Amino acid sequence: MAELLSELPKKHPQRARILQGYLLMMASLLKYQDADGVWHQLIDHPESYQESSSTAMFTFAMITGVKQGWLKRKPYAQAARKGWLGLNKLFIDQDGLVDKVCVGTGQTNSLDFYLNRPTQKGNPHGQAPVLWCVNALLKK
Repeated sequence: MAELLSELPKKHPQRARILQGYLLMMASLLKYQDADGVWHQLIDHPESYQESSSTAMFTFAMITGVKQGWLKRKPYAQAARKGWLGLNKLFIDQDGLVDKVCVGTGQTNSLDFYLNRPTQKGNPHGQAPVLWCVNALLKK
């Protein structure tokens, strides 16, 4: 939604609805960021593992929202900073490979299925959102 809102004309008839959904999602995510600044494989299950691609995507969305003025600067800038620092500390190695990227996941009603999803290192699914964060941080 952050990318869509960045490109959507301000007078688009659905913009307010999309922005409302984005703000609701960001407020919900803020509540689930852990002490290390990252999010877990299952957002509302702190016993699930810390996951890098979701952390990078949520961090990107918050960086973008703060810079665009959609999000209140203080809480979301702090959360974005914590997310970025957590990504670097926990998931990115000296070669720039991102670890703890959840492999592709289908849908099921089994909590254990999601709790036990394997992770990969260097998977493009996790590498790309980290680059989105870098790009967002470098933009004015």
